[in-house]
Amino acid sequence: MAKMSRGMIWGIVIVAVVLIIGLWLMSSYNGFVVLDQNVNGKWSEVENQYQRQADLIPNLVSVVSSSVKVETQFVKDVTAARTAWQNAQTEYDKDKAGIQMNGQITALVSAVAESYPTLQANKQYVALTDELAGTQNRIAVTRGDYIKAIQTFNTAVKRFPANIAAKIFGFSGKDYYQANEGAMTTPSLGTGELP
Repeated sequence: MAKMSRGMIWGIVIVAVVLIIGLWLMSSYNGFVVLDQNVNGKWSEVENQYQRQADLIPNLVSVVSSSVKVETQFVKDVTAARTAWQNAQTEYDKDKAGIQMNGQITALVSAVAESYPTLQANKQYVALTDELAGTQNRIAVTRGDYIKAIQTFNTAVKRFPANIAAKIFGFSGKDYYQANEGAMTTPSLGTGELP
């Protein structure tokens, strides 16, 4: 076998280094894409649960309205909150409107329970309120999954040496979910006096 020249050895070393860096960059890019899509998928599940809740509202309003002469302001508030959620464009606005929708549903259910205890025996009403309560729990769980996905993504983007690849490909950290101060205000119901 003939001896390799120094130039040939350096050429092989350079090709190997370029190949290793290229594979690392490709792997890093694909990893960021997977994490980014995971964050998007988790947010999509949050929206899915909000949509489920929004779809239940007309049924709840119908059952309540047909069973009692409930205060129309509660019905209007729930309907307005649903409309605001449907019209929201950004993730932030959708979540803000979704939280408002949760609060309005809670206010309506509380008002009905306080003023119309006989409605509690209506099977449709009970089934709908159970569905809505379950959906609100699902929203909390999916929002938690979304936050974890963001944490995983942000950690990957900030770790060295992956942060170099993240900058090269334009991946940057995502904002964490933050609750709006006062978004979940407790409605004022009843007189505050014991019977």
